Amino acid sequence: MRHPVFRALLAGAVVVLAEIAISQEMPTSGQNGAQQQTPYQNMTPEQRAAATRMFLGLGPEPNKAAAGRGAPLYQQNCAFCHGQQARGATGASLITSDEVLSDDHGEHLVAFLKKGRPEKGMPAFATMSDNQLTDIAEFVHLQIEEIANRGTYHVLNILVGDQAKGHAYISTHCMVCHATETFAHIGSKFRSPEQLQRGWIWPTRTTDSSMVITATLKTPDGATVTGRVTQISDFRITLVDSAGHTHTIERKSGVEVQMKDPLAPHQEMITTLTSEDMHNVTAYLETLK
Repeated sequence: MRHPVFRALLAGAVVVLAEIAISQEMPTSGQNGAQQQTPYQNMTPEQRAAATRMFLGLGPEPNKAAAGRGAPLYQQNCAFCHGQQARGATGASLITSDEVLSDDHGEHLVAFLKKGRPEKGMPAFATMSDNQLTDIAEFVHLQIEEIANRGTYHVLNILVGDQAKGHAYISTHCMVCHATETFAHIGSKFRSPEQLQRGWIWPTRTTDSSMVITATLKTPDGATVTGRVTQISDFRITLVDSAGHTHTIERKSGVEVQMKDPLAPHQEMITTLTSEDMHNVTAYLETLK
């Protein structure tokens, strides 16, 4: 049975944001059976789908073969009322239906469909076999999966840009901060072009000293503190200095804060980056093996 939380997420139309809330790591088996952690962005599409499904409580994975058999049956018998993708037409959407969400592989829906709801205009499908009705149920479950599970999204091809224009964009916009060595063999450092694209647009922030956010604070009495930022809000900021000492300072009147974020240029770049520029740069970087 699909988890009740899932119904609330769908009803609130926030399922598409669930990927953000998923734990960014998934356990995988390493040597000697040890558990290692795979960042979400580095997972295969199958791993991402499984991680998202587990987080949302989507229930068992729909049987795609059965859903394929159920698709023409659904279109012939159900689509005129519930829509071609079960999202509603003259009748209700099945995506948030209690009957559908209480079912996994047709164990409840088959009996429901055989009986129908004539008093509400839904005919009985008593002449259809259990196997046919199960296939229809799997088709509907697959529609829910494709809406709710962002982990199933898979980019087929994003290498559609102009490599020469991508090279020119990097020369103009990126070499101010980066050395040529930054891009050496970058195309071989990522598992796929889409991971490469995410990587250059918004690099993963690591604990390396060149990637951490630092700040220099000046207090009203003239004292200066410099260190790595570990926490910041409108009310206070916490730094760890080079000696490993932690300083938490209230951000009151007279306290000056100068932040240095190595990823700030990327944040600024995103505001002006066009789709064409993005595709061009990715196409060029993919050639740097």
